[in-house]
Amino acid sequence: MFLLKAAYAKCLSLSGRIPLVNSVSFACVYRRAMMYVPASDERKLAKLPELKADCVVLDCEDGVAITRKGEARTNVAKILSSANTKCGAKELGWRLNSVSSGLLEEDLRVVGASGAAPQAIMLPKVNSVQDLSYAIKLIAQYMPYIKTPIPLVIWIESAKALIDAPSILAAGANSSSHSPLHLEAVVFGSDDFCADIGATRSKEANELLFARQYFVTVCKAYRLQAIDIVFIDFKDLTGLQKQCIEARNMGFTGKQVIHPTQVPIVQQAFLPSADQVKWATELLEQFQKHEDLGKGAFTFRGEMIDMPLVLQAKQIISCAQAE
Repeated sequence: MFLLKAAYAKCLSLSGRIPLVNSVSFACVYRRAMMYVPASDERKLAKLPELKADCVVLDCEDGVAITRKGEARTNVAKILSSANTKCGAKELGWRLNSVSSGLLEEDLRVVGASGAAPQAIMLPKVNSVQDLSYAIKLIAQYMPYIKTPIPLVIWIESAKALIDAPSILAAGANSSSHSPLHLEAVVFGSDDFCADIGATRSKEANELLFARQYFVTVCKAYRLQAIDIVFIDFKDLTGLQKQCIEARNMGFTGKQVIHPTQVPIVQQAFLPSADQVKWATELLEQFQKHEDLGKGAFTFRGEMIDMPLVLQAKQIISCAQAE
């Protein structure tokens, strides 16, 4: 761990000299673990200061019963507007209800009236470009006081949304030209997806292999963070670690979390190893030297290095800085 942290420090010094090209920004939160907290559950909300996930989501959607939506909205408004709110996470986001639910506007009306904003706005069940455009307009209408850029996270949760993901993500990527919302991450909602296609959800998630691979490919085509499925058996930490490694190897940025015991395993699994950080750091040092000399491709550790490998090294450093 000491060697890893030493390498991180060197990465930080490099990041100021080596520009990131089409990569996740160093300024954004690297969301390895995204943990849901139902906004209607006072007991769980009281534990916000103890939660060490990269991202904690105040959930007004699936985690809240329809009869308690009003209570959840009020709690979110109170938490976001209070100067005394403390959260152990790097980012405190708010997941609203979906456009299709008919509840989105009331979410925004109640929380918008408080004059407060979360550190990230999170929109589930985005099934079309029209869904996204409508939500962005409503957010601007009820939260006109948001002037500085704020991260937007969206969920893909149906077969149609997955097929249309390239168009949806392209629209999201362009939203920052006319809105303070800046699309940074996309989450794969596997349970709703399975229900939509008639698949049987399993712990191993074999039924989702193609969907996950396609999802992460589209996300990375737009240089967006890709957040993997929930591991449904929260007591099976060995199985969780295995699925995390699988997801990391597929290219996912992080994973959804439903219990605090999952957080450290997920966040450790999505960190690069000390050897990977050392490789990336040394490669980028050599890249910078060759750039300064006006040279293109070069050899490093017996391999010919071109821009795809340079980008991979930069992404390793970006992930390493999450710790």
